[in-house]
Amino acid sequence: MDVKLPNLGEGADSGTVVNLLVNEGDEIKQDQPILELENEKAVASIPSTASGRVSKVHVKSGDKVSVGQKLISVEGDGGKDKSGDAKEEKEEKKPSAKARQSKEPEPDEDQEEDQEEQESETETETESGDEKSQSGPEPAASPSTRKIALQLGIDLRRVRGSESGGRIVMADLKAYIQGLQKRATQSKGGRDSTKAPPAESVDFSKWGGILKKPMSQLRQVISRRMSESWTTIPHVTQFDEADITAVLDLRKKFAADYDKQNARLTLTSFALKAVVAALKKHPIFNSSIDEAAGEIIIKEYHHIGLAVDTDAGLLVPVIRDVDKKSLLELSKDVVAVAEKARDRKLSSDDMKGGTFTISNQGGIGGAHFTPIVNKPEVAILGLGRGAWKAVVKDQQIVQRMMLPLGLSYDHRVIDGATAARFITDLVAALENFPENEVKLPA
Repeated sequence: MDVKLPNLGEGADSGTVVNLLVNEGDEIKQDQPILELENEKAVASIPSTASGRVSKVHVKSGDKVSVGQKLISVEGDGGKDKSGDAKEEKEEKKPSAKARQSKEPEPDEDQEEDQEEQESETETETESGDEKSQSGPEPAASPSTRKIALQLGIDLRRVRGSESGGRIVMADLKAYIQGLQKRATQSKGGRDSTKAPPAESVDFSKWGGILKKPMSQLRQVISRRMSESWTTIPHVTQFDEADITAVLDLRKKFAADYDKQNARLTLTSFALKAVVAALKKHPIFNSSIDEAAGEIIIKEYHHIGLAVDTDAGLLVPVIRDVDKKSLLELSKDVVAVAEKARDRKLSSDDMKGGTFTISNQGGIGGAHFTPIVNKPEVAILGLGRGAWKAVVKDQQIVQRMMLPLGLSYDHRVIDGATAARFITDLVAALENFPENEVKLPA
């Protein structure tokens, strides 16, 4: 009995084995983790679908595996998930043409592949000057859909219907036309005028010694997403400084109390509270663009992502419902998600659903910087390292700890004046942080 890589969800179809948890000869049970797989910034445990003795391990650490690929073979009574058996048995029985026509629509990926095949056929036939229809009866469709298809010269037998029984609705016809347009653009070499030309390999060794280091799957994902965010979002960064002298005094005053509660009172905890206060005053910063619908989605929840530096690369776990938590709860959450990220124990869900991101480089060094917006969010806050500076306060030159701030935002959604107001309110929230929010109950 073979245990194969299951569907990973979210359109992901592969991953890299980072740790094998079983060996040949081991006795295992159903649902027992057999390996850890890195995929889309996360490491997840893959459970066995069978019980018995491991007769063969088909993969090793570092291997890239795809959905459906054999991971291990198991001997014994199996204890395989009955639903899995039924599914495999069902897949082995190929449905008749009539059954295929009457069943519910396939998943989107299959529909896109089928439609691309249909579009390819249409293009070939058009180029040869011999446009001909597919054989078979006309599919079910409303009179209005048929009329438009007739006016456009589209054979409905080439369109995949999404309704029950393969019935074609207007949305199916639109999707088919958009697919034709997309393929026509590709055939002219103009799919994306902003896309960089194909990369060319350069032999750097002809100028001296080199060391080759393969990009991990995680690094490739980070690279792809950073490039996508930078090229699709018009970035603007608003800079400022906050006087955090009083915040550091509060931290010094109550740090020991937090330590007794197994929590670390850090500047990030204060920043989370201050950011949420500013987000509530300026909810446009807590939004995303639905480009397909042409709408701005303003979220009523506040899930803040924290950029965490790890040996494997930058990870952004999300702290949920920041607006509903105390400073003590947030302090515990900050430590927990950072440790989870560095131990590569984050799940895919741990890094989804964020509404705003904070990147704190203060522990490393540096001052102002321009963080890249974490798409589909519309803004990100970068915190630099605080420094003592001579500033004028109440007409006196005094020494104050000043924190560099860099607020990058999506200029499609947020205007400069709005960003200036947001960062002004953020600075005020940090500089006037209330002591009663820091003090723990007796």
